[in-house]
Amino acid sequence: MEKELKKYKSTNSFLFNTDLNLEEVCNAPDGASGVFLVYDTTNEAKELIMVGSTGTVQNDGTLKVKSGGLYDKIVNGHQFAKTGRKYSWPAQMKKEEIESLEVVWYETFTEKVKGIPTFVEATVLQSYLDENGALPKWNVAF
Repeated sequence: MEKELKKYKSTNSFLFNTDLNLEEVCNAPDGASGVFLVYDTTNEAKELIMVGSTGTVQNDGTLKVKSGGLYDKIVNGHQFAKTGRKYSWPAQMKKEEIESLEVVWYETFTEKVKGIPTFVEATVLQSYLDENGALPKWNVAF
C-alpha cells in the first residue's frame, strides 16, 4: 500500500479524538484533490479503517476540484448518517470504543503528478483487499 502513495509528495497527517474539533485539527488543503486514509490508533498496531478520495478528472485532462477539496471531504463528507464526519466520526468512535484516529492525506493531482484520485483510492483499496480479503471496516462498498 505504501508504494502506491510514495510518489505523492504533497502529504500530511493529523490526529483526532472525540475531545477535539475535526474542523480545527484537519490540516488538509481546501483546494486540493486526492486521497485520505483513516487509521484507528487506539492500539499499538494502527489499523487502516477507511480510504476516501475527492476530485474528478475531466476528459480534457483538467481537474475539477469539488468545493472545499480534501478539507471539506474529510470534515463535512457524509458517513454513517446523513451528516458530516465532524459529527458522525465522534459518535462512531464512541460506539466502537476507538480512542483516536490518524488521518493521512495525499494530494494526488498536481502540476507534477497526475494521479486520478478515485484511481489512487481504488489502487489502495485493491492492495488492502488482496492482503486482508475484505475492505477496511469503515468502507461500506467500492
